[in-house]
Amino acid sequence: MNLDKFIINGGNSLKGTVTIGGSKNAALALMPATLLASGKYQFSNMPELKDISTMSRLLEMMGVDIEKKGDEVRLNTFRVNKFEAPYEQVKKMRASIYVLGPLVARYGYAKVSLPGGCAWGPRPVNLHIEGIKKLGAKIEINQGYIIAEAKRLKGARISFDVSSVGATGNVLMAAVLAKGMTVIENAAIEPEITALAEFLVKMGAHIDGIGTTHISVEGVDALQPANETMIPDRIEAGTFLVAAALTGGQIRLEKCNPSHLTSLITKLEETGSKLQMGDNWIKIKSPKIPKAVDVTTAVYPGFPTDMQAQWLSLMSVAKGASVVTDAIYFDRFKHVPELIRLGANVELNRNTAFVKGVKQLKGAKVMSTDLRASASLVLAGLVADGKTEVLRVYHLDRGYERLEKKLKSLGAKICRVAGKEY
Repeated sequence: MNLDKFIINGGNSLKGTVTIGGSKNAALALMPATLLASGKYQFSNMPELKDISTMSRLLEMMGVDIEKKGDEVRLNTFRVNKFEAPYEQVKKMRASIYVLGPLVARYGYAKVSLPGGCAWGPRPVNLHIEGIKKLGAKIEINQGYIIAEAKRLKGARISFDVSSVGATGNVLMAAVLAKGMTVIENAAIEPEITALAEFLVKMGAHIDGIGTTHISVEGVDALQPANETMIPDRIEAGTFLVAAALTGGQIRLEKCNPSHLTSLITKLEETGSKLQMGDNWIKIKSPKIPKAVDVTTAVYPGFPTDMQAQWLSLMSVAKGASVVTDAIYFDRFKHVPELIRLGANVELNRNTAFVKGVKQLKGAKVMSTDLRASASLVLAGLVADGKTEVLRVYHLDRGYERLEKKLKSLGAKICRVAGKEY
């Protein structure tokens, strides 16, 4: 395992322009969708990330030919002949379960390991399983594997108890080849699901209600390959905006979509930052000391759970006290003990962090535990006095493309140091 670390010397305000990459979570949904029709696909604006490599390896094990050139990825699904997602691959990334719907819809059979992924919290797959079952698949769990079989899936009404991006995506991919009408109620409306639905329509799917919580799918007999450009990564964009706010910086984000970030932008304005935006750019100018602002995470378009850790870092140096509640994942606070090591004043009570802003964080050695926690520690290191070492940044490489190089281009003192173990 790659055990690189970052060394950060804090104190510099971020200034300059940064280009946002393609969306990790959109790419991880669109790549398995290629299993729905044999042929050649071309995806552009693809981010170069560990999770994308993991999904590529998984699809290659099934017989997909994948060729990468710059930010373009070409996939050829003519030779798909294996319908299994083994534990060795799935344990690395929860999004691997996205192959379940396409495989059973197209080939009538799927054997998918129960997922692993981030180190925090159980994120049950029962919504995926129940959704595919309602479409007529026979499903059993055997030795840690989901085994699904169906001659042909049949349309059904599926109402999710809780809004789930993954389950919405999986059921959507299965429903496009099911016989008859499928109605998905309480569907997730995240931009990544909208991107997936629009791609499926390009492939010939009949979908109504895209971008709403009520999606109708009229199944078709066959789909055909299509090409797509990935939407911008809204969490990468949000992370840079918070980095600017933390350091009292002034930066411009290019190739982003401000409409995907409305809740975060509103909260940043409440901290005292001034933001300007166009169709695909955002400028932020931040005060030296941000004001404390409470947030509670919510499903899209609410405040993203994937920005909670970064927001906590910002609040740790804000003027006043704030309350940060994660209403999506109750146990997503592994970064709190590490922020406390840097001098943050945070008290945790179940899924709520009570933060009192301090004048100065102090550099220390801290350990990454998951993707967004890693980002929060890097951001905190940007304002900490002295040297901060963020260990195990392989978590970060799953979802941020060359983060240290982008931060460095904005004036941060940060470098990557290769290492095997500490």
